[in-house]
Parts: sequence; C-alpha cells; structure tokens
Amino acid sequence: MRTKSAKQNKINVVTLGCSKNVYDSEVLMGQLTANEMEVSQDDTDGNIVVINTCGFIGDAKEESINTILDFVNLKEAGEIDKVFVTGCLSERYKPSLEAEITNVDQYFGTHDLPQLLKALGADYKKELVGERMTTTPKHYAYLKISEGCDRSCSFCAIPLMRGGHVSVPMDELVIESKKLAKSGVKELVLIAQDLTYYGLDLYKERKLADLLRELANVEGIEWIRLHYAYPTSFPMDALEVMRDEPKVCNYLDIPLQHSSTRLLESMRRGTTMEKTNKLLAKFRDMVPNMTIRTTLIAGYPGETQEDFEEMKEWVREMRFDRLGVFAYSHEEDTPAFSLEDDVDEEVKQNRVNEIMEIQAQVSFELNQEKIGKTFRCIFDRVDEVNFIGRTEHDSPDVDNEVLISKDDYYVSLGEFIDVEILDAGEYDLYGKPLGKAKNRID
Repeated sequence: MRTKSAKQNKINVVTLGCSKNVYDSEVLMGQLTANEMEVSQDDTDGNIVVINTCGFIGDAKEESINTILDFVNLKEAGEIDKVFVTGCLSERYKPSLEAEITNVDQYFGTHDLPQLLKALGADYKKELVGERMTTTPKHYAYLKISEGCDRSCSFCAIPLMRGGHVSVPMDELVIESKKLAKSGVKELVLIAQDLTYYGLDLYKERKLADLLRELANVEGIEWIRLHYAYPTSFPMDALEVMRDEPKVCNYLDIPLQHSSTRLLESMRRGTTMEKTNKLLAKFRDMVPNMTIRTTLIAGYPGETQEDFEEMKEWVREMRFDRLGVFAYSHEEDTPAFSLEDDVDEEVKQNRVNEIMEIQAQVSFELNQEKIGKTFRCIFDRVDEVNFIGRTEHDSPDVDNEVLISKDDYYVSLGEFIDVEILDAGEYDLYGKPLGKAKNRID
C-alpha cells in the first residue's frame, strides 16, 4: 500500500509546449505565490505536481502523456502525493484521459484556472492583473496579448483547445508591462495565436500598431518582439511602427505553412503563393533590415513530390532568415482529418530534413555576411565555454545565438553590449564584446 510522502506541501509546476503555456504557468505560479503557497518550476522537491500539457501535434501529445504517466508512477510509489493535469491536452481530451489515466487527482482545461486553484487550496485573486511569477531570465518576458484564434486553418486544433480570439485590453497590457519593467525586464516578446487580430473584438479594428506605440512608451523596455502573425490581411501600420520605433525589433514570426497555392487553399489559409511573395516583398521594402521567421508543414495530405520540389525551390529563393519545419500531424476533429493522410511518415520526415538542409545553407550564407559587423546584443546565459547572447534579429530559445569566449572576455548577463562578429557558422555567430565588456583577467 502506498504511504504518504513525508515532504511538506510544495507545488511543482511542470510546463510542456510553447511560450503561451509558459505564460499560463507563470500566471498560475503568481496566483499560488499570492496565496502564500510554496511553488516551483520543474523541481523534483514538490509533493504536489501540476502538469501544464501541450496537445498541438502528435509528438507533443505523446510527450504530455508520457509525462503524466511518469508522475502517476511516482505517486503510486509514494514519492509524491497528488497529480493535477491542465492545459491543451486536458482541454481537448479530458474524458478520454479521465477514463484511461485514472490515478490523476483531477483534470482541468485551458480556461479553468479558478477551479484548479481551488483544488490546490488557493483562492483566485482577480485583482492580480499583470502579476505572475516569471520563469524566463529576468531581462525578458513573454507578454500574451490575446487568447484563442478565429482562423479556420484545416490542420490546426488550437481553436479546439484555446477557443475563439479574445484580446487583452490595452490598458491591462500596459500595466503588466510597467510591472515587468520595474522588475528588470528589458525585452517583451509579444505572443498570441494570431497577433494580427489584436483589438478587433474590443475596439472593432486592428490595434496592433497602437499597442506597439503604447508599449514603446513604457520606461525600461528596450526591445519589443513580435511572434505568431497571420499573413492574410496583415496590418501594415504595425510595420510602420517597426520601421520608425527603435524599441520594436526588426523581427517578425509569421508561419506561412507552404508555397503551393493548391495546398494553401486546402489548408484554408486564404492566400496564394503569389500573394505571399508580394507580402514578403512589401515587408522587406518597408523594413529593409527586417528578419523574417517562418514555419512550414511537410507532408500535408495530397502533397506530391512536385509540390515538395516547388517548396524547396521557394525556400531557396525567399532566403528566410529563420525557418522551422513540422511533419504534418493528422489531428482528429480538424477539417483536414477528413482527407487521406497519404504521405508516408518516413517520407514526411525526409522532406523535413531536406528543407532544413537547404535552410542551413541559407542561414550559413546570411551569417557570413555578418562577419566584421557590429551588433547590439543582450546576453541570456553562460555555459562552460561561452557567454550566450542574441541580436535583435533573434528570439530566445529558437533562433541564432552570439557566442563570446568565457576564457577571453567577461560580459554581464541581461545587459546590452555591442559585439563585433569575428566568425559565423550555420546558426551561431562568434564575436568579441566592445564598450562595456572587459577582457578576462585570471
């Protein structure tokens, strides 16, 4: 028979998936802290575990289920006392999970924060607007400007898990940003399922540009970065702010998914390759120094070898600064699930690898052009060998990094420093610090 853990109550929040889940976990942890409860992130000392799951694609679902099972086994062994599950997987598959993994204490969806807090013995405090326990390095933080999505992309299950688009009022985002700035945050990474819809529900027009101007006025914030835009009906006035406002990074994450007009139509993306190319040309014309990050899908139903060859050539021609590829995941209850998943899994993965090989060469060539130039960088962390930082053209965790030898130099984490680039690889830049940084003295 299992014996109760001897540990004092401490809540361990385990976060899986994207930056939006990170944000949600931080809000949960902020509420728990305000209730004077001991809480940690991914800490083995917690005797109560909350798993914030991801249910986006097959691999993410598998990771979430395996994580749940791992902690259920620890509960059975008496090493922890309770396991709660929340997030996207739980929102989408709650009845199945309850039937199949019965030793979880309770399951909650993406909109069930008050109920989850109650189960943990805490009260939901509505007055905590903008309060959360950040888990990123102290100099940057994610800022979620909306929840959910009104798009109807055929392959995407996000609306099933997150619901329709709901913007956060602009005044609340400004308050939250000011609190973050006072705590030492210098870089805001704006996240949403679709940034471009911001404001439509509240103000009856797209307000991303106005939001950027308001956030740029927050004292202490020096970089503002845009993640997850949608190409159709893109609000071009936001690019005017990017061009004219130094605090808004010349950076945009805009998943384009494919080049084939036929497949884009099946995907319900509301665009064509020709329109996409014109949009990218307009981006680069308006903001010549703009970094474009995109995501593609390989192996979507009906993707022929000819479609794939077209996408390969398109990637070569577009020369995206940053690019990632997903193998198509056949998700139940999405419109594409009615299509035959007719591309073999091995073929999908081979196509992913081929695109990434092309992108590696593109990235290498673009990085070679940076040698000898100086960039303003911020440094996130240090390992055994290097201080590791980023330019304004790089987002945390997913993009290129700037490496400075720890043996030769010392730089302060969380500080902006000018760096001269001395060498470059496919995804890393190697440099020496200028100005504030000091030569290493042993």
